[in-house]
Amino acid sequence: MTAAGSRAQKRSRGEVEKLPSGALRVKVYAGVDPLSGRRHYLRETVPAGPQAEKEAEKVRIRLVNEVNERRNPRTSATVNQLMDRYLELLNVDTTTKQRYDSVIRTHIRPLLGKTPVSRLDGETFDSFYKILRTCRTHCGGRKFVEHRVAGEHDCTDKCRVHKCKPLADGTIRKVHWCLSGALKDAMRWKWITVNPLEQADTPAGAVPDPEPPTPEQAAAIVNEAFKDLRWGMFVWLAMATGARRGELCALRWDRLDLDNAVIWIRSSIAQDGAKTWEKDTKTHQQRRISLDPATVGLLRAYRQHCEAEAQIVGTVIEKAGRVFSPSVDHSTWLKPSTVSQRYRRMCEKLGWDMHLHQLRHYSATELIASGADVRTVAGRLGHGGGGATTLRVYSAWVSEADQKAAGKFAGRMPQAPIVLDTEGTAHPTLEPEGANPYQKIAADLRGAITAGVLRVGGELPTVTALATRYHVSVGTAHRALAELKRTGHATATRGRRAVVTDPSTTKFQAEVIDLKLRQV
Repeated sequence: MTAAGSRAQKRSRGEVEKLPSGALRVKVYAGVDPLSGRRHYLRETVPAGPQAEKEAEKVRIRLVNEVNERRNPRTSATVNQLMDRYLELLNVDTTTKQRYDSVIRTHIRPLLGKTPVSRLDGETFDSFYKILRTCRTHCGGRKFVEHRVAGEHDCTDKCRVHKCKPLADGTIRKVHWCLSGALKDAMRWKWITVNPLEQADTPAGAVPDPEPPTPEQAAAIVNEAFKDLRWGMFVWLAMATGARRGELCALRWDRLDLDNAVIWIRSSIAQDGAKTWEKDTKTHQQRRISLDPATVGLLRAYRQHCEAEAQIVGTVIEKAGRVFSPSVDHSTWLKPSTVSQRYRRMCEKLGWDMHLHQLRHYSATELIASGADVRTVAGRLGHGGGGATTLRVYSAWVSEADQKAAGKFAGRMPQAPIVLDTEGTAHPTLEPEGANPYQKIAADLRGAITAGVLRVGGELPTVTALATRYHVSVGTAHRALAELKRTGHATATRGRRAVVTDPSTTKFQAEVIDLKLRQV
């Protein structure tokens, strides 16, 4: 070997080049790169030293043998290039592909993107996962302020000093799945001959922690939701069936068979930003869910309510219209993100940090507690696996067990704040929120009567006193007292103050009078 720093020493196969630092770089031709179409070389550097030449010769022989035995990587592609090719050929559902792309873009590309695939090894992946378990933003220990607004702005209390938070175990598993799939493809494409991910420790899976609402919380959620009949029915059906939010958004009227007390789940609504579209269910399987009598009655009343609303504006509900829709004719579907946000805000109002998916956990927990077998529960919820083939095959699902589960579950559901009359019309039992001032006054007075502050037989405040206390007109106070008279909580005669009465007694007296009039 000559002493020239940049002159390479030719060999029968491969060459050794002396670098200015004194180190030796071994290079062996390994064919054409299938990705770039250029000549591909295996390279390895030997540190300077008295035995450098002997070590370089050993390296050259080893690299030549790898080429001869086809154990060498055939490309110098980076992880970024591998991920590009992997996503290009990935054949999965659109929403699944979007989740994969998000994980790759957020965590894999910033940390491993520029690394050649041939240089990945177990230590690289172990260090990579350590970073994710330390900080989800890959801060590396540096201090900075997390701004809630991009660009120049005056910082508020929302702009805070960054605190490291580990990436969730479930998300780390998703990262691992993406890397595993991409490297398996690289093996099939002969980009690499050894899967380096097999040399690393597989991240532990997330520990299941459903945290369903308690029965008391479920009752409070139902009461709050039914202040709006449409929203109340959505939450109720999510509890009773355990259906996913996208499946409920996609539910159509022609897939509701109330005579036979069943619904068919056949599709789901997916969302990416403002864009929504209808797709297959998560497991690409349809399923039939039995309904309990209470849910059937509520759905009938809800249908009547929707038809009445449509009639007011001179339209009708489409036969294939959506059960839950922002339009009067039910021609459009709800956005899944809108539903989730509304549910979270409702729970925050009640003082809880909850999300809509926990209603599926509630449904599963209560079904199992009621004695339903796991296979039936898996069928109702649409679980695609569970470790048994019968959970993935609809024909193996015993419908009798499903009907039994629906009947048992009905007894564990909270009471809906809705009363159905003989014609099936729904009447809320909750106090109105006071959209009008007279309603708020009437609600306050009824509350005082229920609590015993105002006793039966006692006098109610005068109209003038109510008008002064609530800063309303005398006419509004009169309407509040008229509302109490209508509900049987008060009676009044000309020239005298209104008196508190028992609604049940008032109703009984009215029925007696009506009976006497009929006899006459």
